[in-house]
Amino acid sequence: MNGHRGFSVLRSEAAGAVRTALVSAENLQLTLKTELSQEEQHLTPHTHTNGGPDETHTKGNDDLKEMLESNKESLKLEAMKRVVGLIAKGKNASELFPAVVKNVASKNIELKKLVYVYLVRYAEEQQDLALLSISTFQKALKDPNQLIRASALRVLSSIRVPIIVPIMMLAIKEAASDMSPYVRKTSAHAIQKLYSLDQDQKELLIEVIEKLLKDKSTLVAGSVVMAFEEVCPDRIDLIHKNYRKLCNLLVDVEEWGQVVIISMLTRYARTQFTSPWKEDGVFDEHSERAFYESDEEKTRDETEAKPYMMDPDHRLLLRNTKPLLQSRNTAVVMSVAQLYWHLAPKNEVSIVTKSLIRLLRSHREVQYIVLQNIATMSIQRKGMFEPYMKSFYVRSTDATHIKSLKLEILTSLANEANISTILREFQTYVKSQDKQFAAGTIQAIGRCATNISEVTDTCLNGLVLLLSNRDETVVAESVVVIRKLLQTQPTQHSDIIKHMAKLFDKITVPMARASILWLMGEYCERVPKIAPDVLRKMAKSFTSEEDIVKLQTVNLAAKLYLTNSKQTKLLTQYILNLGKYDQNYDIRDRTRFIRQLIVPNDKNGALSKYAHRILLAPKPAPVLKSAYKDRDRYQLGTLSHTINTKASGYLELSDWPAVAPDQSVRNVEVIEPVKEWAPSLGKTGKSKPAKSSDDKFYSDSGEEGKGPGSSSSADDSSSSSSEESGSDAESRVEKNSSQSSEESDKSSSQSEKSSSESDSDSEKKKRKTKTPLQKKTVKPTAKDGDSDENGNVAKEANSSSAEESSSDSESDSDTHTDSDSGTEHKKKTKSKAKPKVEVKSMKEVCLLDLGDFTPAPVTQHKSSVLSPSLLGDLEGLSLSNVSSTIQVRGPAFVPEKSHDLLHRMTGKGLSAQYQFPRQPCLYQPTMVSVQISLTNTTDHPLEEIHIGDRSPTGLNIHCFNTIESLEPEASVTVFMGIDFNDSTQAANFQLCTKEDHFSVSIQPAIGELFLPITMTELDFRKEQGKLLGMNESSATITMAAENMTSQPISRPVATVANLGVVPSGQDNVHRFAGKTASSGAVVLVTVELRESSTALITINTEKSVMGSMLLRDLKLALAQA
Repeated sequence: MNGHRGFSVLRSEAAGAVRTALVSAENLQLTLKTELSQEEQHLTPHTHTNGGPDETHTKGNDDLKEMLESNKESLKLEAMKRVVGLIAKGKNASELFPAVVKNVASKNIELKKLVYVYLVRYAEEQQDLALLSISTFQKALKDPNQLIRASALRVLSSIRVPIIVPIMMLAIKEAASDMSPYVRKTSAHAIQKLYSLDQDQKELLIEVIEKLLKDKSTLVAGSVVMAFEEVCPDRIDLIHKNYRKLCNLLVDVEEWGQVVIISMLTRYARTQFTSPWKEDGVFDEHSERAFYESDEEKTRDETEAKPYMMDPDHRLLLRNTKPLLQSRNTAVVMSVAQLYWHLAPKNEVSIVTKSLIRLLRSHREVQYIVLQNIATMSIQRKGMFEPYMKSFYVRSTDATHIKSLKLEILTSLANEANISTILREFQTYVKSQDKQFAAGTIQAIGRCATNISEVTDTCLNGLVLLLSNRDETVVAESVVVIRKLLQTQPTQHSDIIKHMAKLFDKITVPMARASILWLMGEYCERVPKIAPDVLRKMAKSFTSEEDIVKLQTVNLAAKLYLTNSKQTKLLTQYILNLGKYDQNYDIRDRTRFIRQLIVPNDKNGALSKYAHRILLAPKPAPVLKSAYKDRDRYQLGTLSHTINTKASGYLELSDWPAVAPDQSVRNVEVIEPVKEWAPSLGKTGKSKPAKSSDDKFYSDSGEEGKGPGSSSSADDSSSSSSEESGSDAESRVEKNSSQSSEESDKSSSQSEKSSSESDSDSEKKKRKTKTPLQKKTVKPTAKDGDSDENGNVAKEANSSSAEESSSDSESDSDTHTDSDSGTEHKKKTKSKAKPKVEVKSMKEVCLLDLGDFTPAPVTQHKSSVLSPSLLGDLEGLSLSNVSSTIQVRGPAFVPEKSHDLLHRMTGKGLSAQYQFPRQPCLYQPTMVSVQISLTNTTDHPLEEIHIGDRSPTGLNIHCFNTIESLEPEASVTVFMGIDFNDSTQAANFQLCTKEDHFSVSIQPAIGELFLPITMTELDFRKEQGKLLGMNESSATITMAAENMTSQPISRPVATVANLGVVPSGQDNVHRFAGKTASSGAVVLVTVELRESSTALITINTEKSVMGSMLLRDLKLALAQA
């Protein structure tokens, strides 16, 4: 009955679990099937079927292929769900790759997502198949859906084939500039994959990392710092200008990003700030002096050293990481704890204690790591964890490794005050059924006895009592520990040695027996009657003992022979004879050595004189120290610290610098440049004028506040769009970070000079109380401002205030202007003429504070600051790297060769030929100009000659005007413009007359897609330096003898490609430059003549495919006469 009842209970529980799963699936809009589908049954191998497993597997795949190739989206979606389900079960679905890839171009977003999940799984495994669909992935990188763009990049970076490194590099560069922060985050992840595939791309990847580090999105911050740590952890200079931004964004970054950023900032701080610790390096736990000395103490003791003043940026890091101690993620708490341990003043480290103790309630894996770090900390700072000693008491449910760590910590915390409590706890532990733990407890008692002299005798007596324990492991460990303790004061404890000798027969553990024998031999003079008897017993059982016991028996015999030869001479000879023929060579060697040492003869008489000094020399007492004593050489919380060995990829913490590096390098960027901009709109009340002694720490804040604000509309299309594309949460992050940065700026300025703290307070008050005045102030600014930017700012503020409030409009407009600050900072730090601008900005603040706000000075101020900042923004935001001095020039050579477009027989008398005049297209700059000659070879006029349908769809063609009539034997020349989109794909269209339609196509040579440009040799080298690595292709050829001089080289190059000649200062080096008509990408060609009629052709361009095709054509042209 009981069995039947138990079964029914189990069945009801299972039914309840199934119902719960079905409800959860319904909430997630999933469909769960209680039995396998037909396809799954086919894919499951069965040995009892007529066909083999492979046959059923193939049949199942065929069914899924049919579903994937059907015209119904619902069938495709169902098939993909099943395929992904099969992958999750461990089934091999790689045969479906071609059928799956076809659906990448589907318009169904859900289907597309599942396809990319499949591709990420098989991209690395099925590299050849994945390579076939690279063009599809490249198209998906332009998809309007951010999830699809990110998935395409993820798939592309998962194909581990070196040949597509250039494509991956281009994709990463484009994704790094994407409007969506999620795509930018994915590009940061792809950087690490590309670096592991090809480390030669390091310099180019560093440029992308530098760009992403300036990103203000919290979604991107953690990922790009991870890429920084992987690719270039030594490039600290990239962090300088982003340091304060990272500190202020830290609270809002996702948890694992916080871990990475904190680890990186810990290393950074150790290189940039001076040590906050005292010079002697000893932790003064009981010091009651304040960390900062007061003025009274200074005057009282003039001889004292100058007090340590913490760098404001150092304090900013400590202050902004402190709230993360409350994080729910244990890794974040551990990261903050190690940061405080390595960076904080010694009297501030203890704030991490409670958070670490809280983590001990977590899983045992977390406990293990936390306890390891606490064990290291407690050795140097006992005071941190003494109040929480009970948290380290061992529980019966703890695993052995957790128990051992808690023992380690309790031993480190032991002192005269709490040793009695700890020893009582240890007495309980010794009785544990876990023998390894009990042995560890005995070792802990030995350490306590060594460290605290007051309890040494008590511990020894307790250990002696343990010698009568029934457990061999406990007895053996006790003997070993007693031996170590007796070495510290052997004269006082001869009774213990005698007691141990009496227990010798009962002890069977080899290590314990060897320890007793060592004690007998070392102190044989104190037990002259017992030692020979122990040796006699050992002589009987010598052959059956373990090797370690035999070695100590030989040593005991030698020592007794030297001190009591009358009683032990024969015993010693007998034992030496047994050892001479022992199976172990160590024992045989030891026996021979001892015999020659103690038994004098003619040959070794000199050595035997020193036998007593060699064997009975006084030996230093062993030091019982913690296994975690030296682990602090590794950074806390790292894998190296956990395994106590330097792990691969470990980055050591540097020592504190003796003198702090220049802190102005971090002045390049401040997170919140709104502090000056917001009051400039709304400050009309009374407030104190800003102090003229604005310290250097905020030297650029005024300019940054006004510059971006005044030019916000100019940058709307670039920087603001990236901010708006993020989620609402992202905008909230920006607001939160602005508040935290204001707070951090206030507090960080305390230790250097006074900053505008009162101004920021008054700003907050006026934002609350003077909302109507702000609206009134915005309007005249928009009206009276001379530039368009001012008008746009007003529109932005007014539109947002209509929806929310005037204060909200300020924060919105400020958010739009945030993303430009990084570019402005670069320009401001590089230029040396900054003091003038700074003076103006300070005067402007004073004018605003005094209420003398008039349009005239505002306009004057904006014009002075706007022009350099706008120039900086435009330079930073330009999509191409082309210098402003590079301009399109006329063609160096125009080939007269024409190509047949329409033969007169095919065209029923209409003949057409085309050629490329190599002139910039008048219709559109991105088009290639095509000259077409139409001839009527019939005997009657041809009417209404025009361009009809075209393909591929979307091909951008500027058609010539319809020719109403073309007389017999007459010809006419017309021009077209075609945007080939930097591709040699043919442009197909219909050439039509009134009666007929003829399909024709124009196939451009690769060289016709370029426009020649003027460029100096210096500009050429500069642009070439930007296009190295995957943007460079080269080949060495044997040239025709006629082409080895300057003029013949220029002719074939100009014939093949529409490039301009760049003046060269070297006779053997010829340079040519152009740009692609469609995208404007620079194309640089270098022909370097070498010995024996060879030449090196090098092509540098972002369009790597076009570069390869151009290289092929140039090789053919230069090799022919």
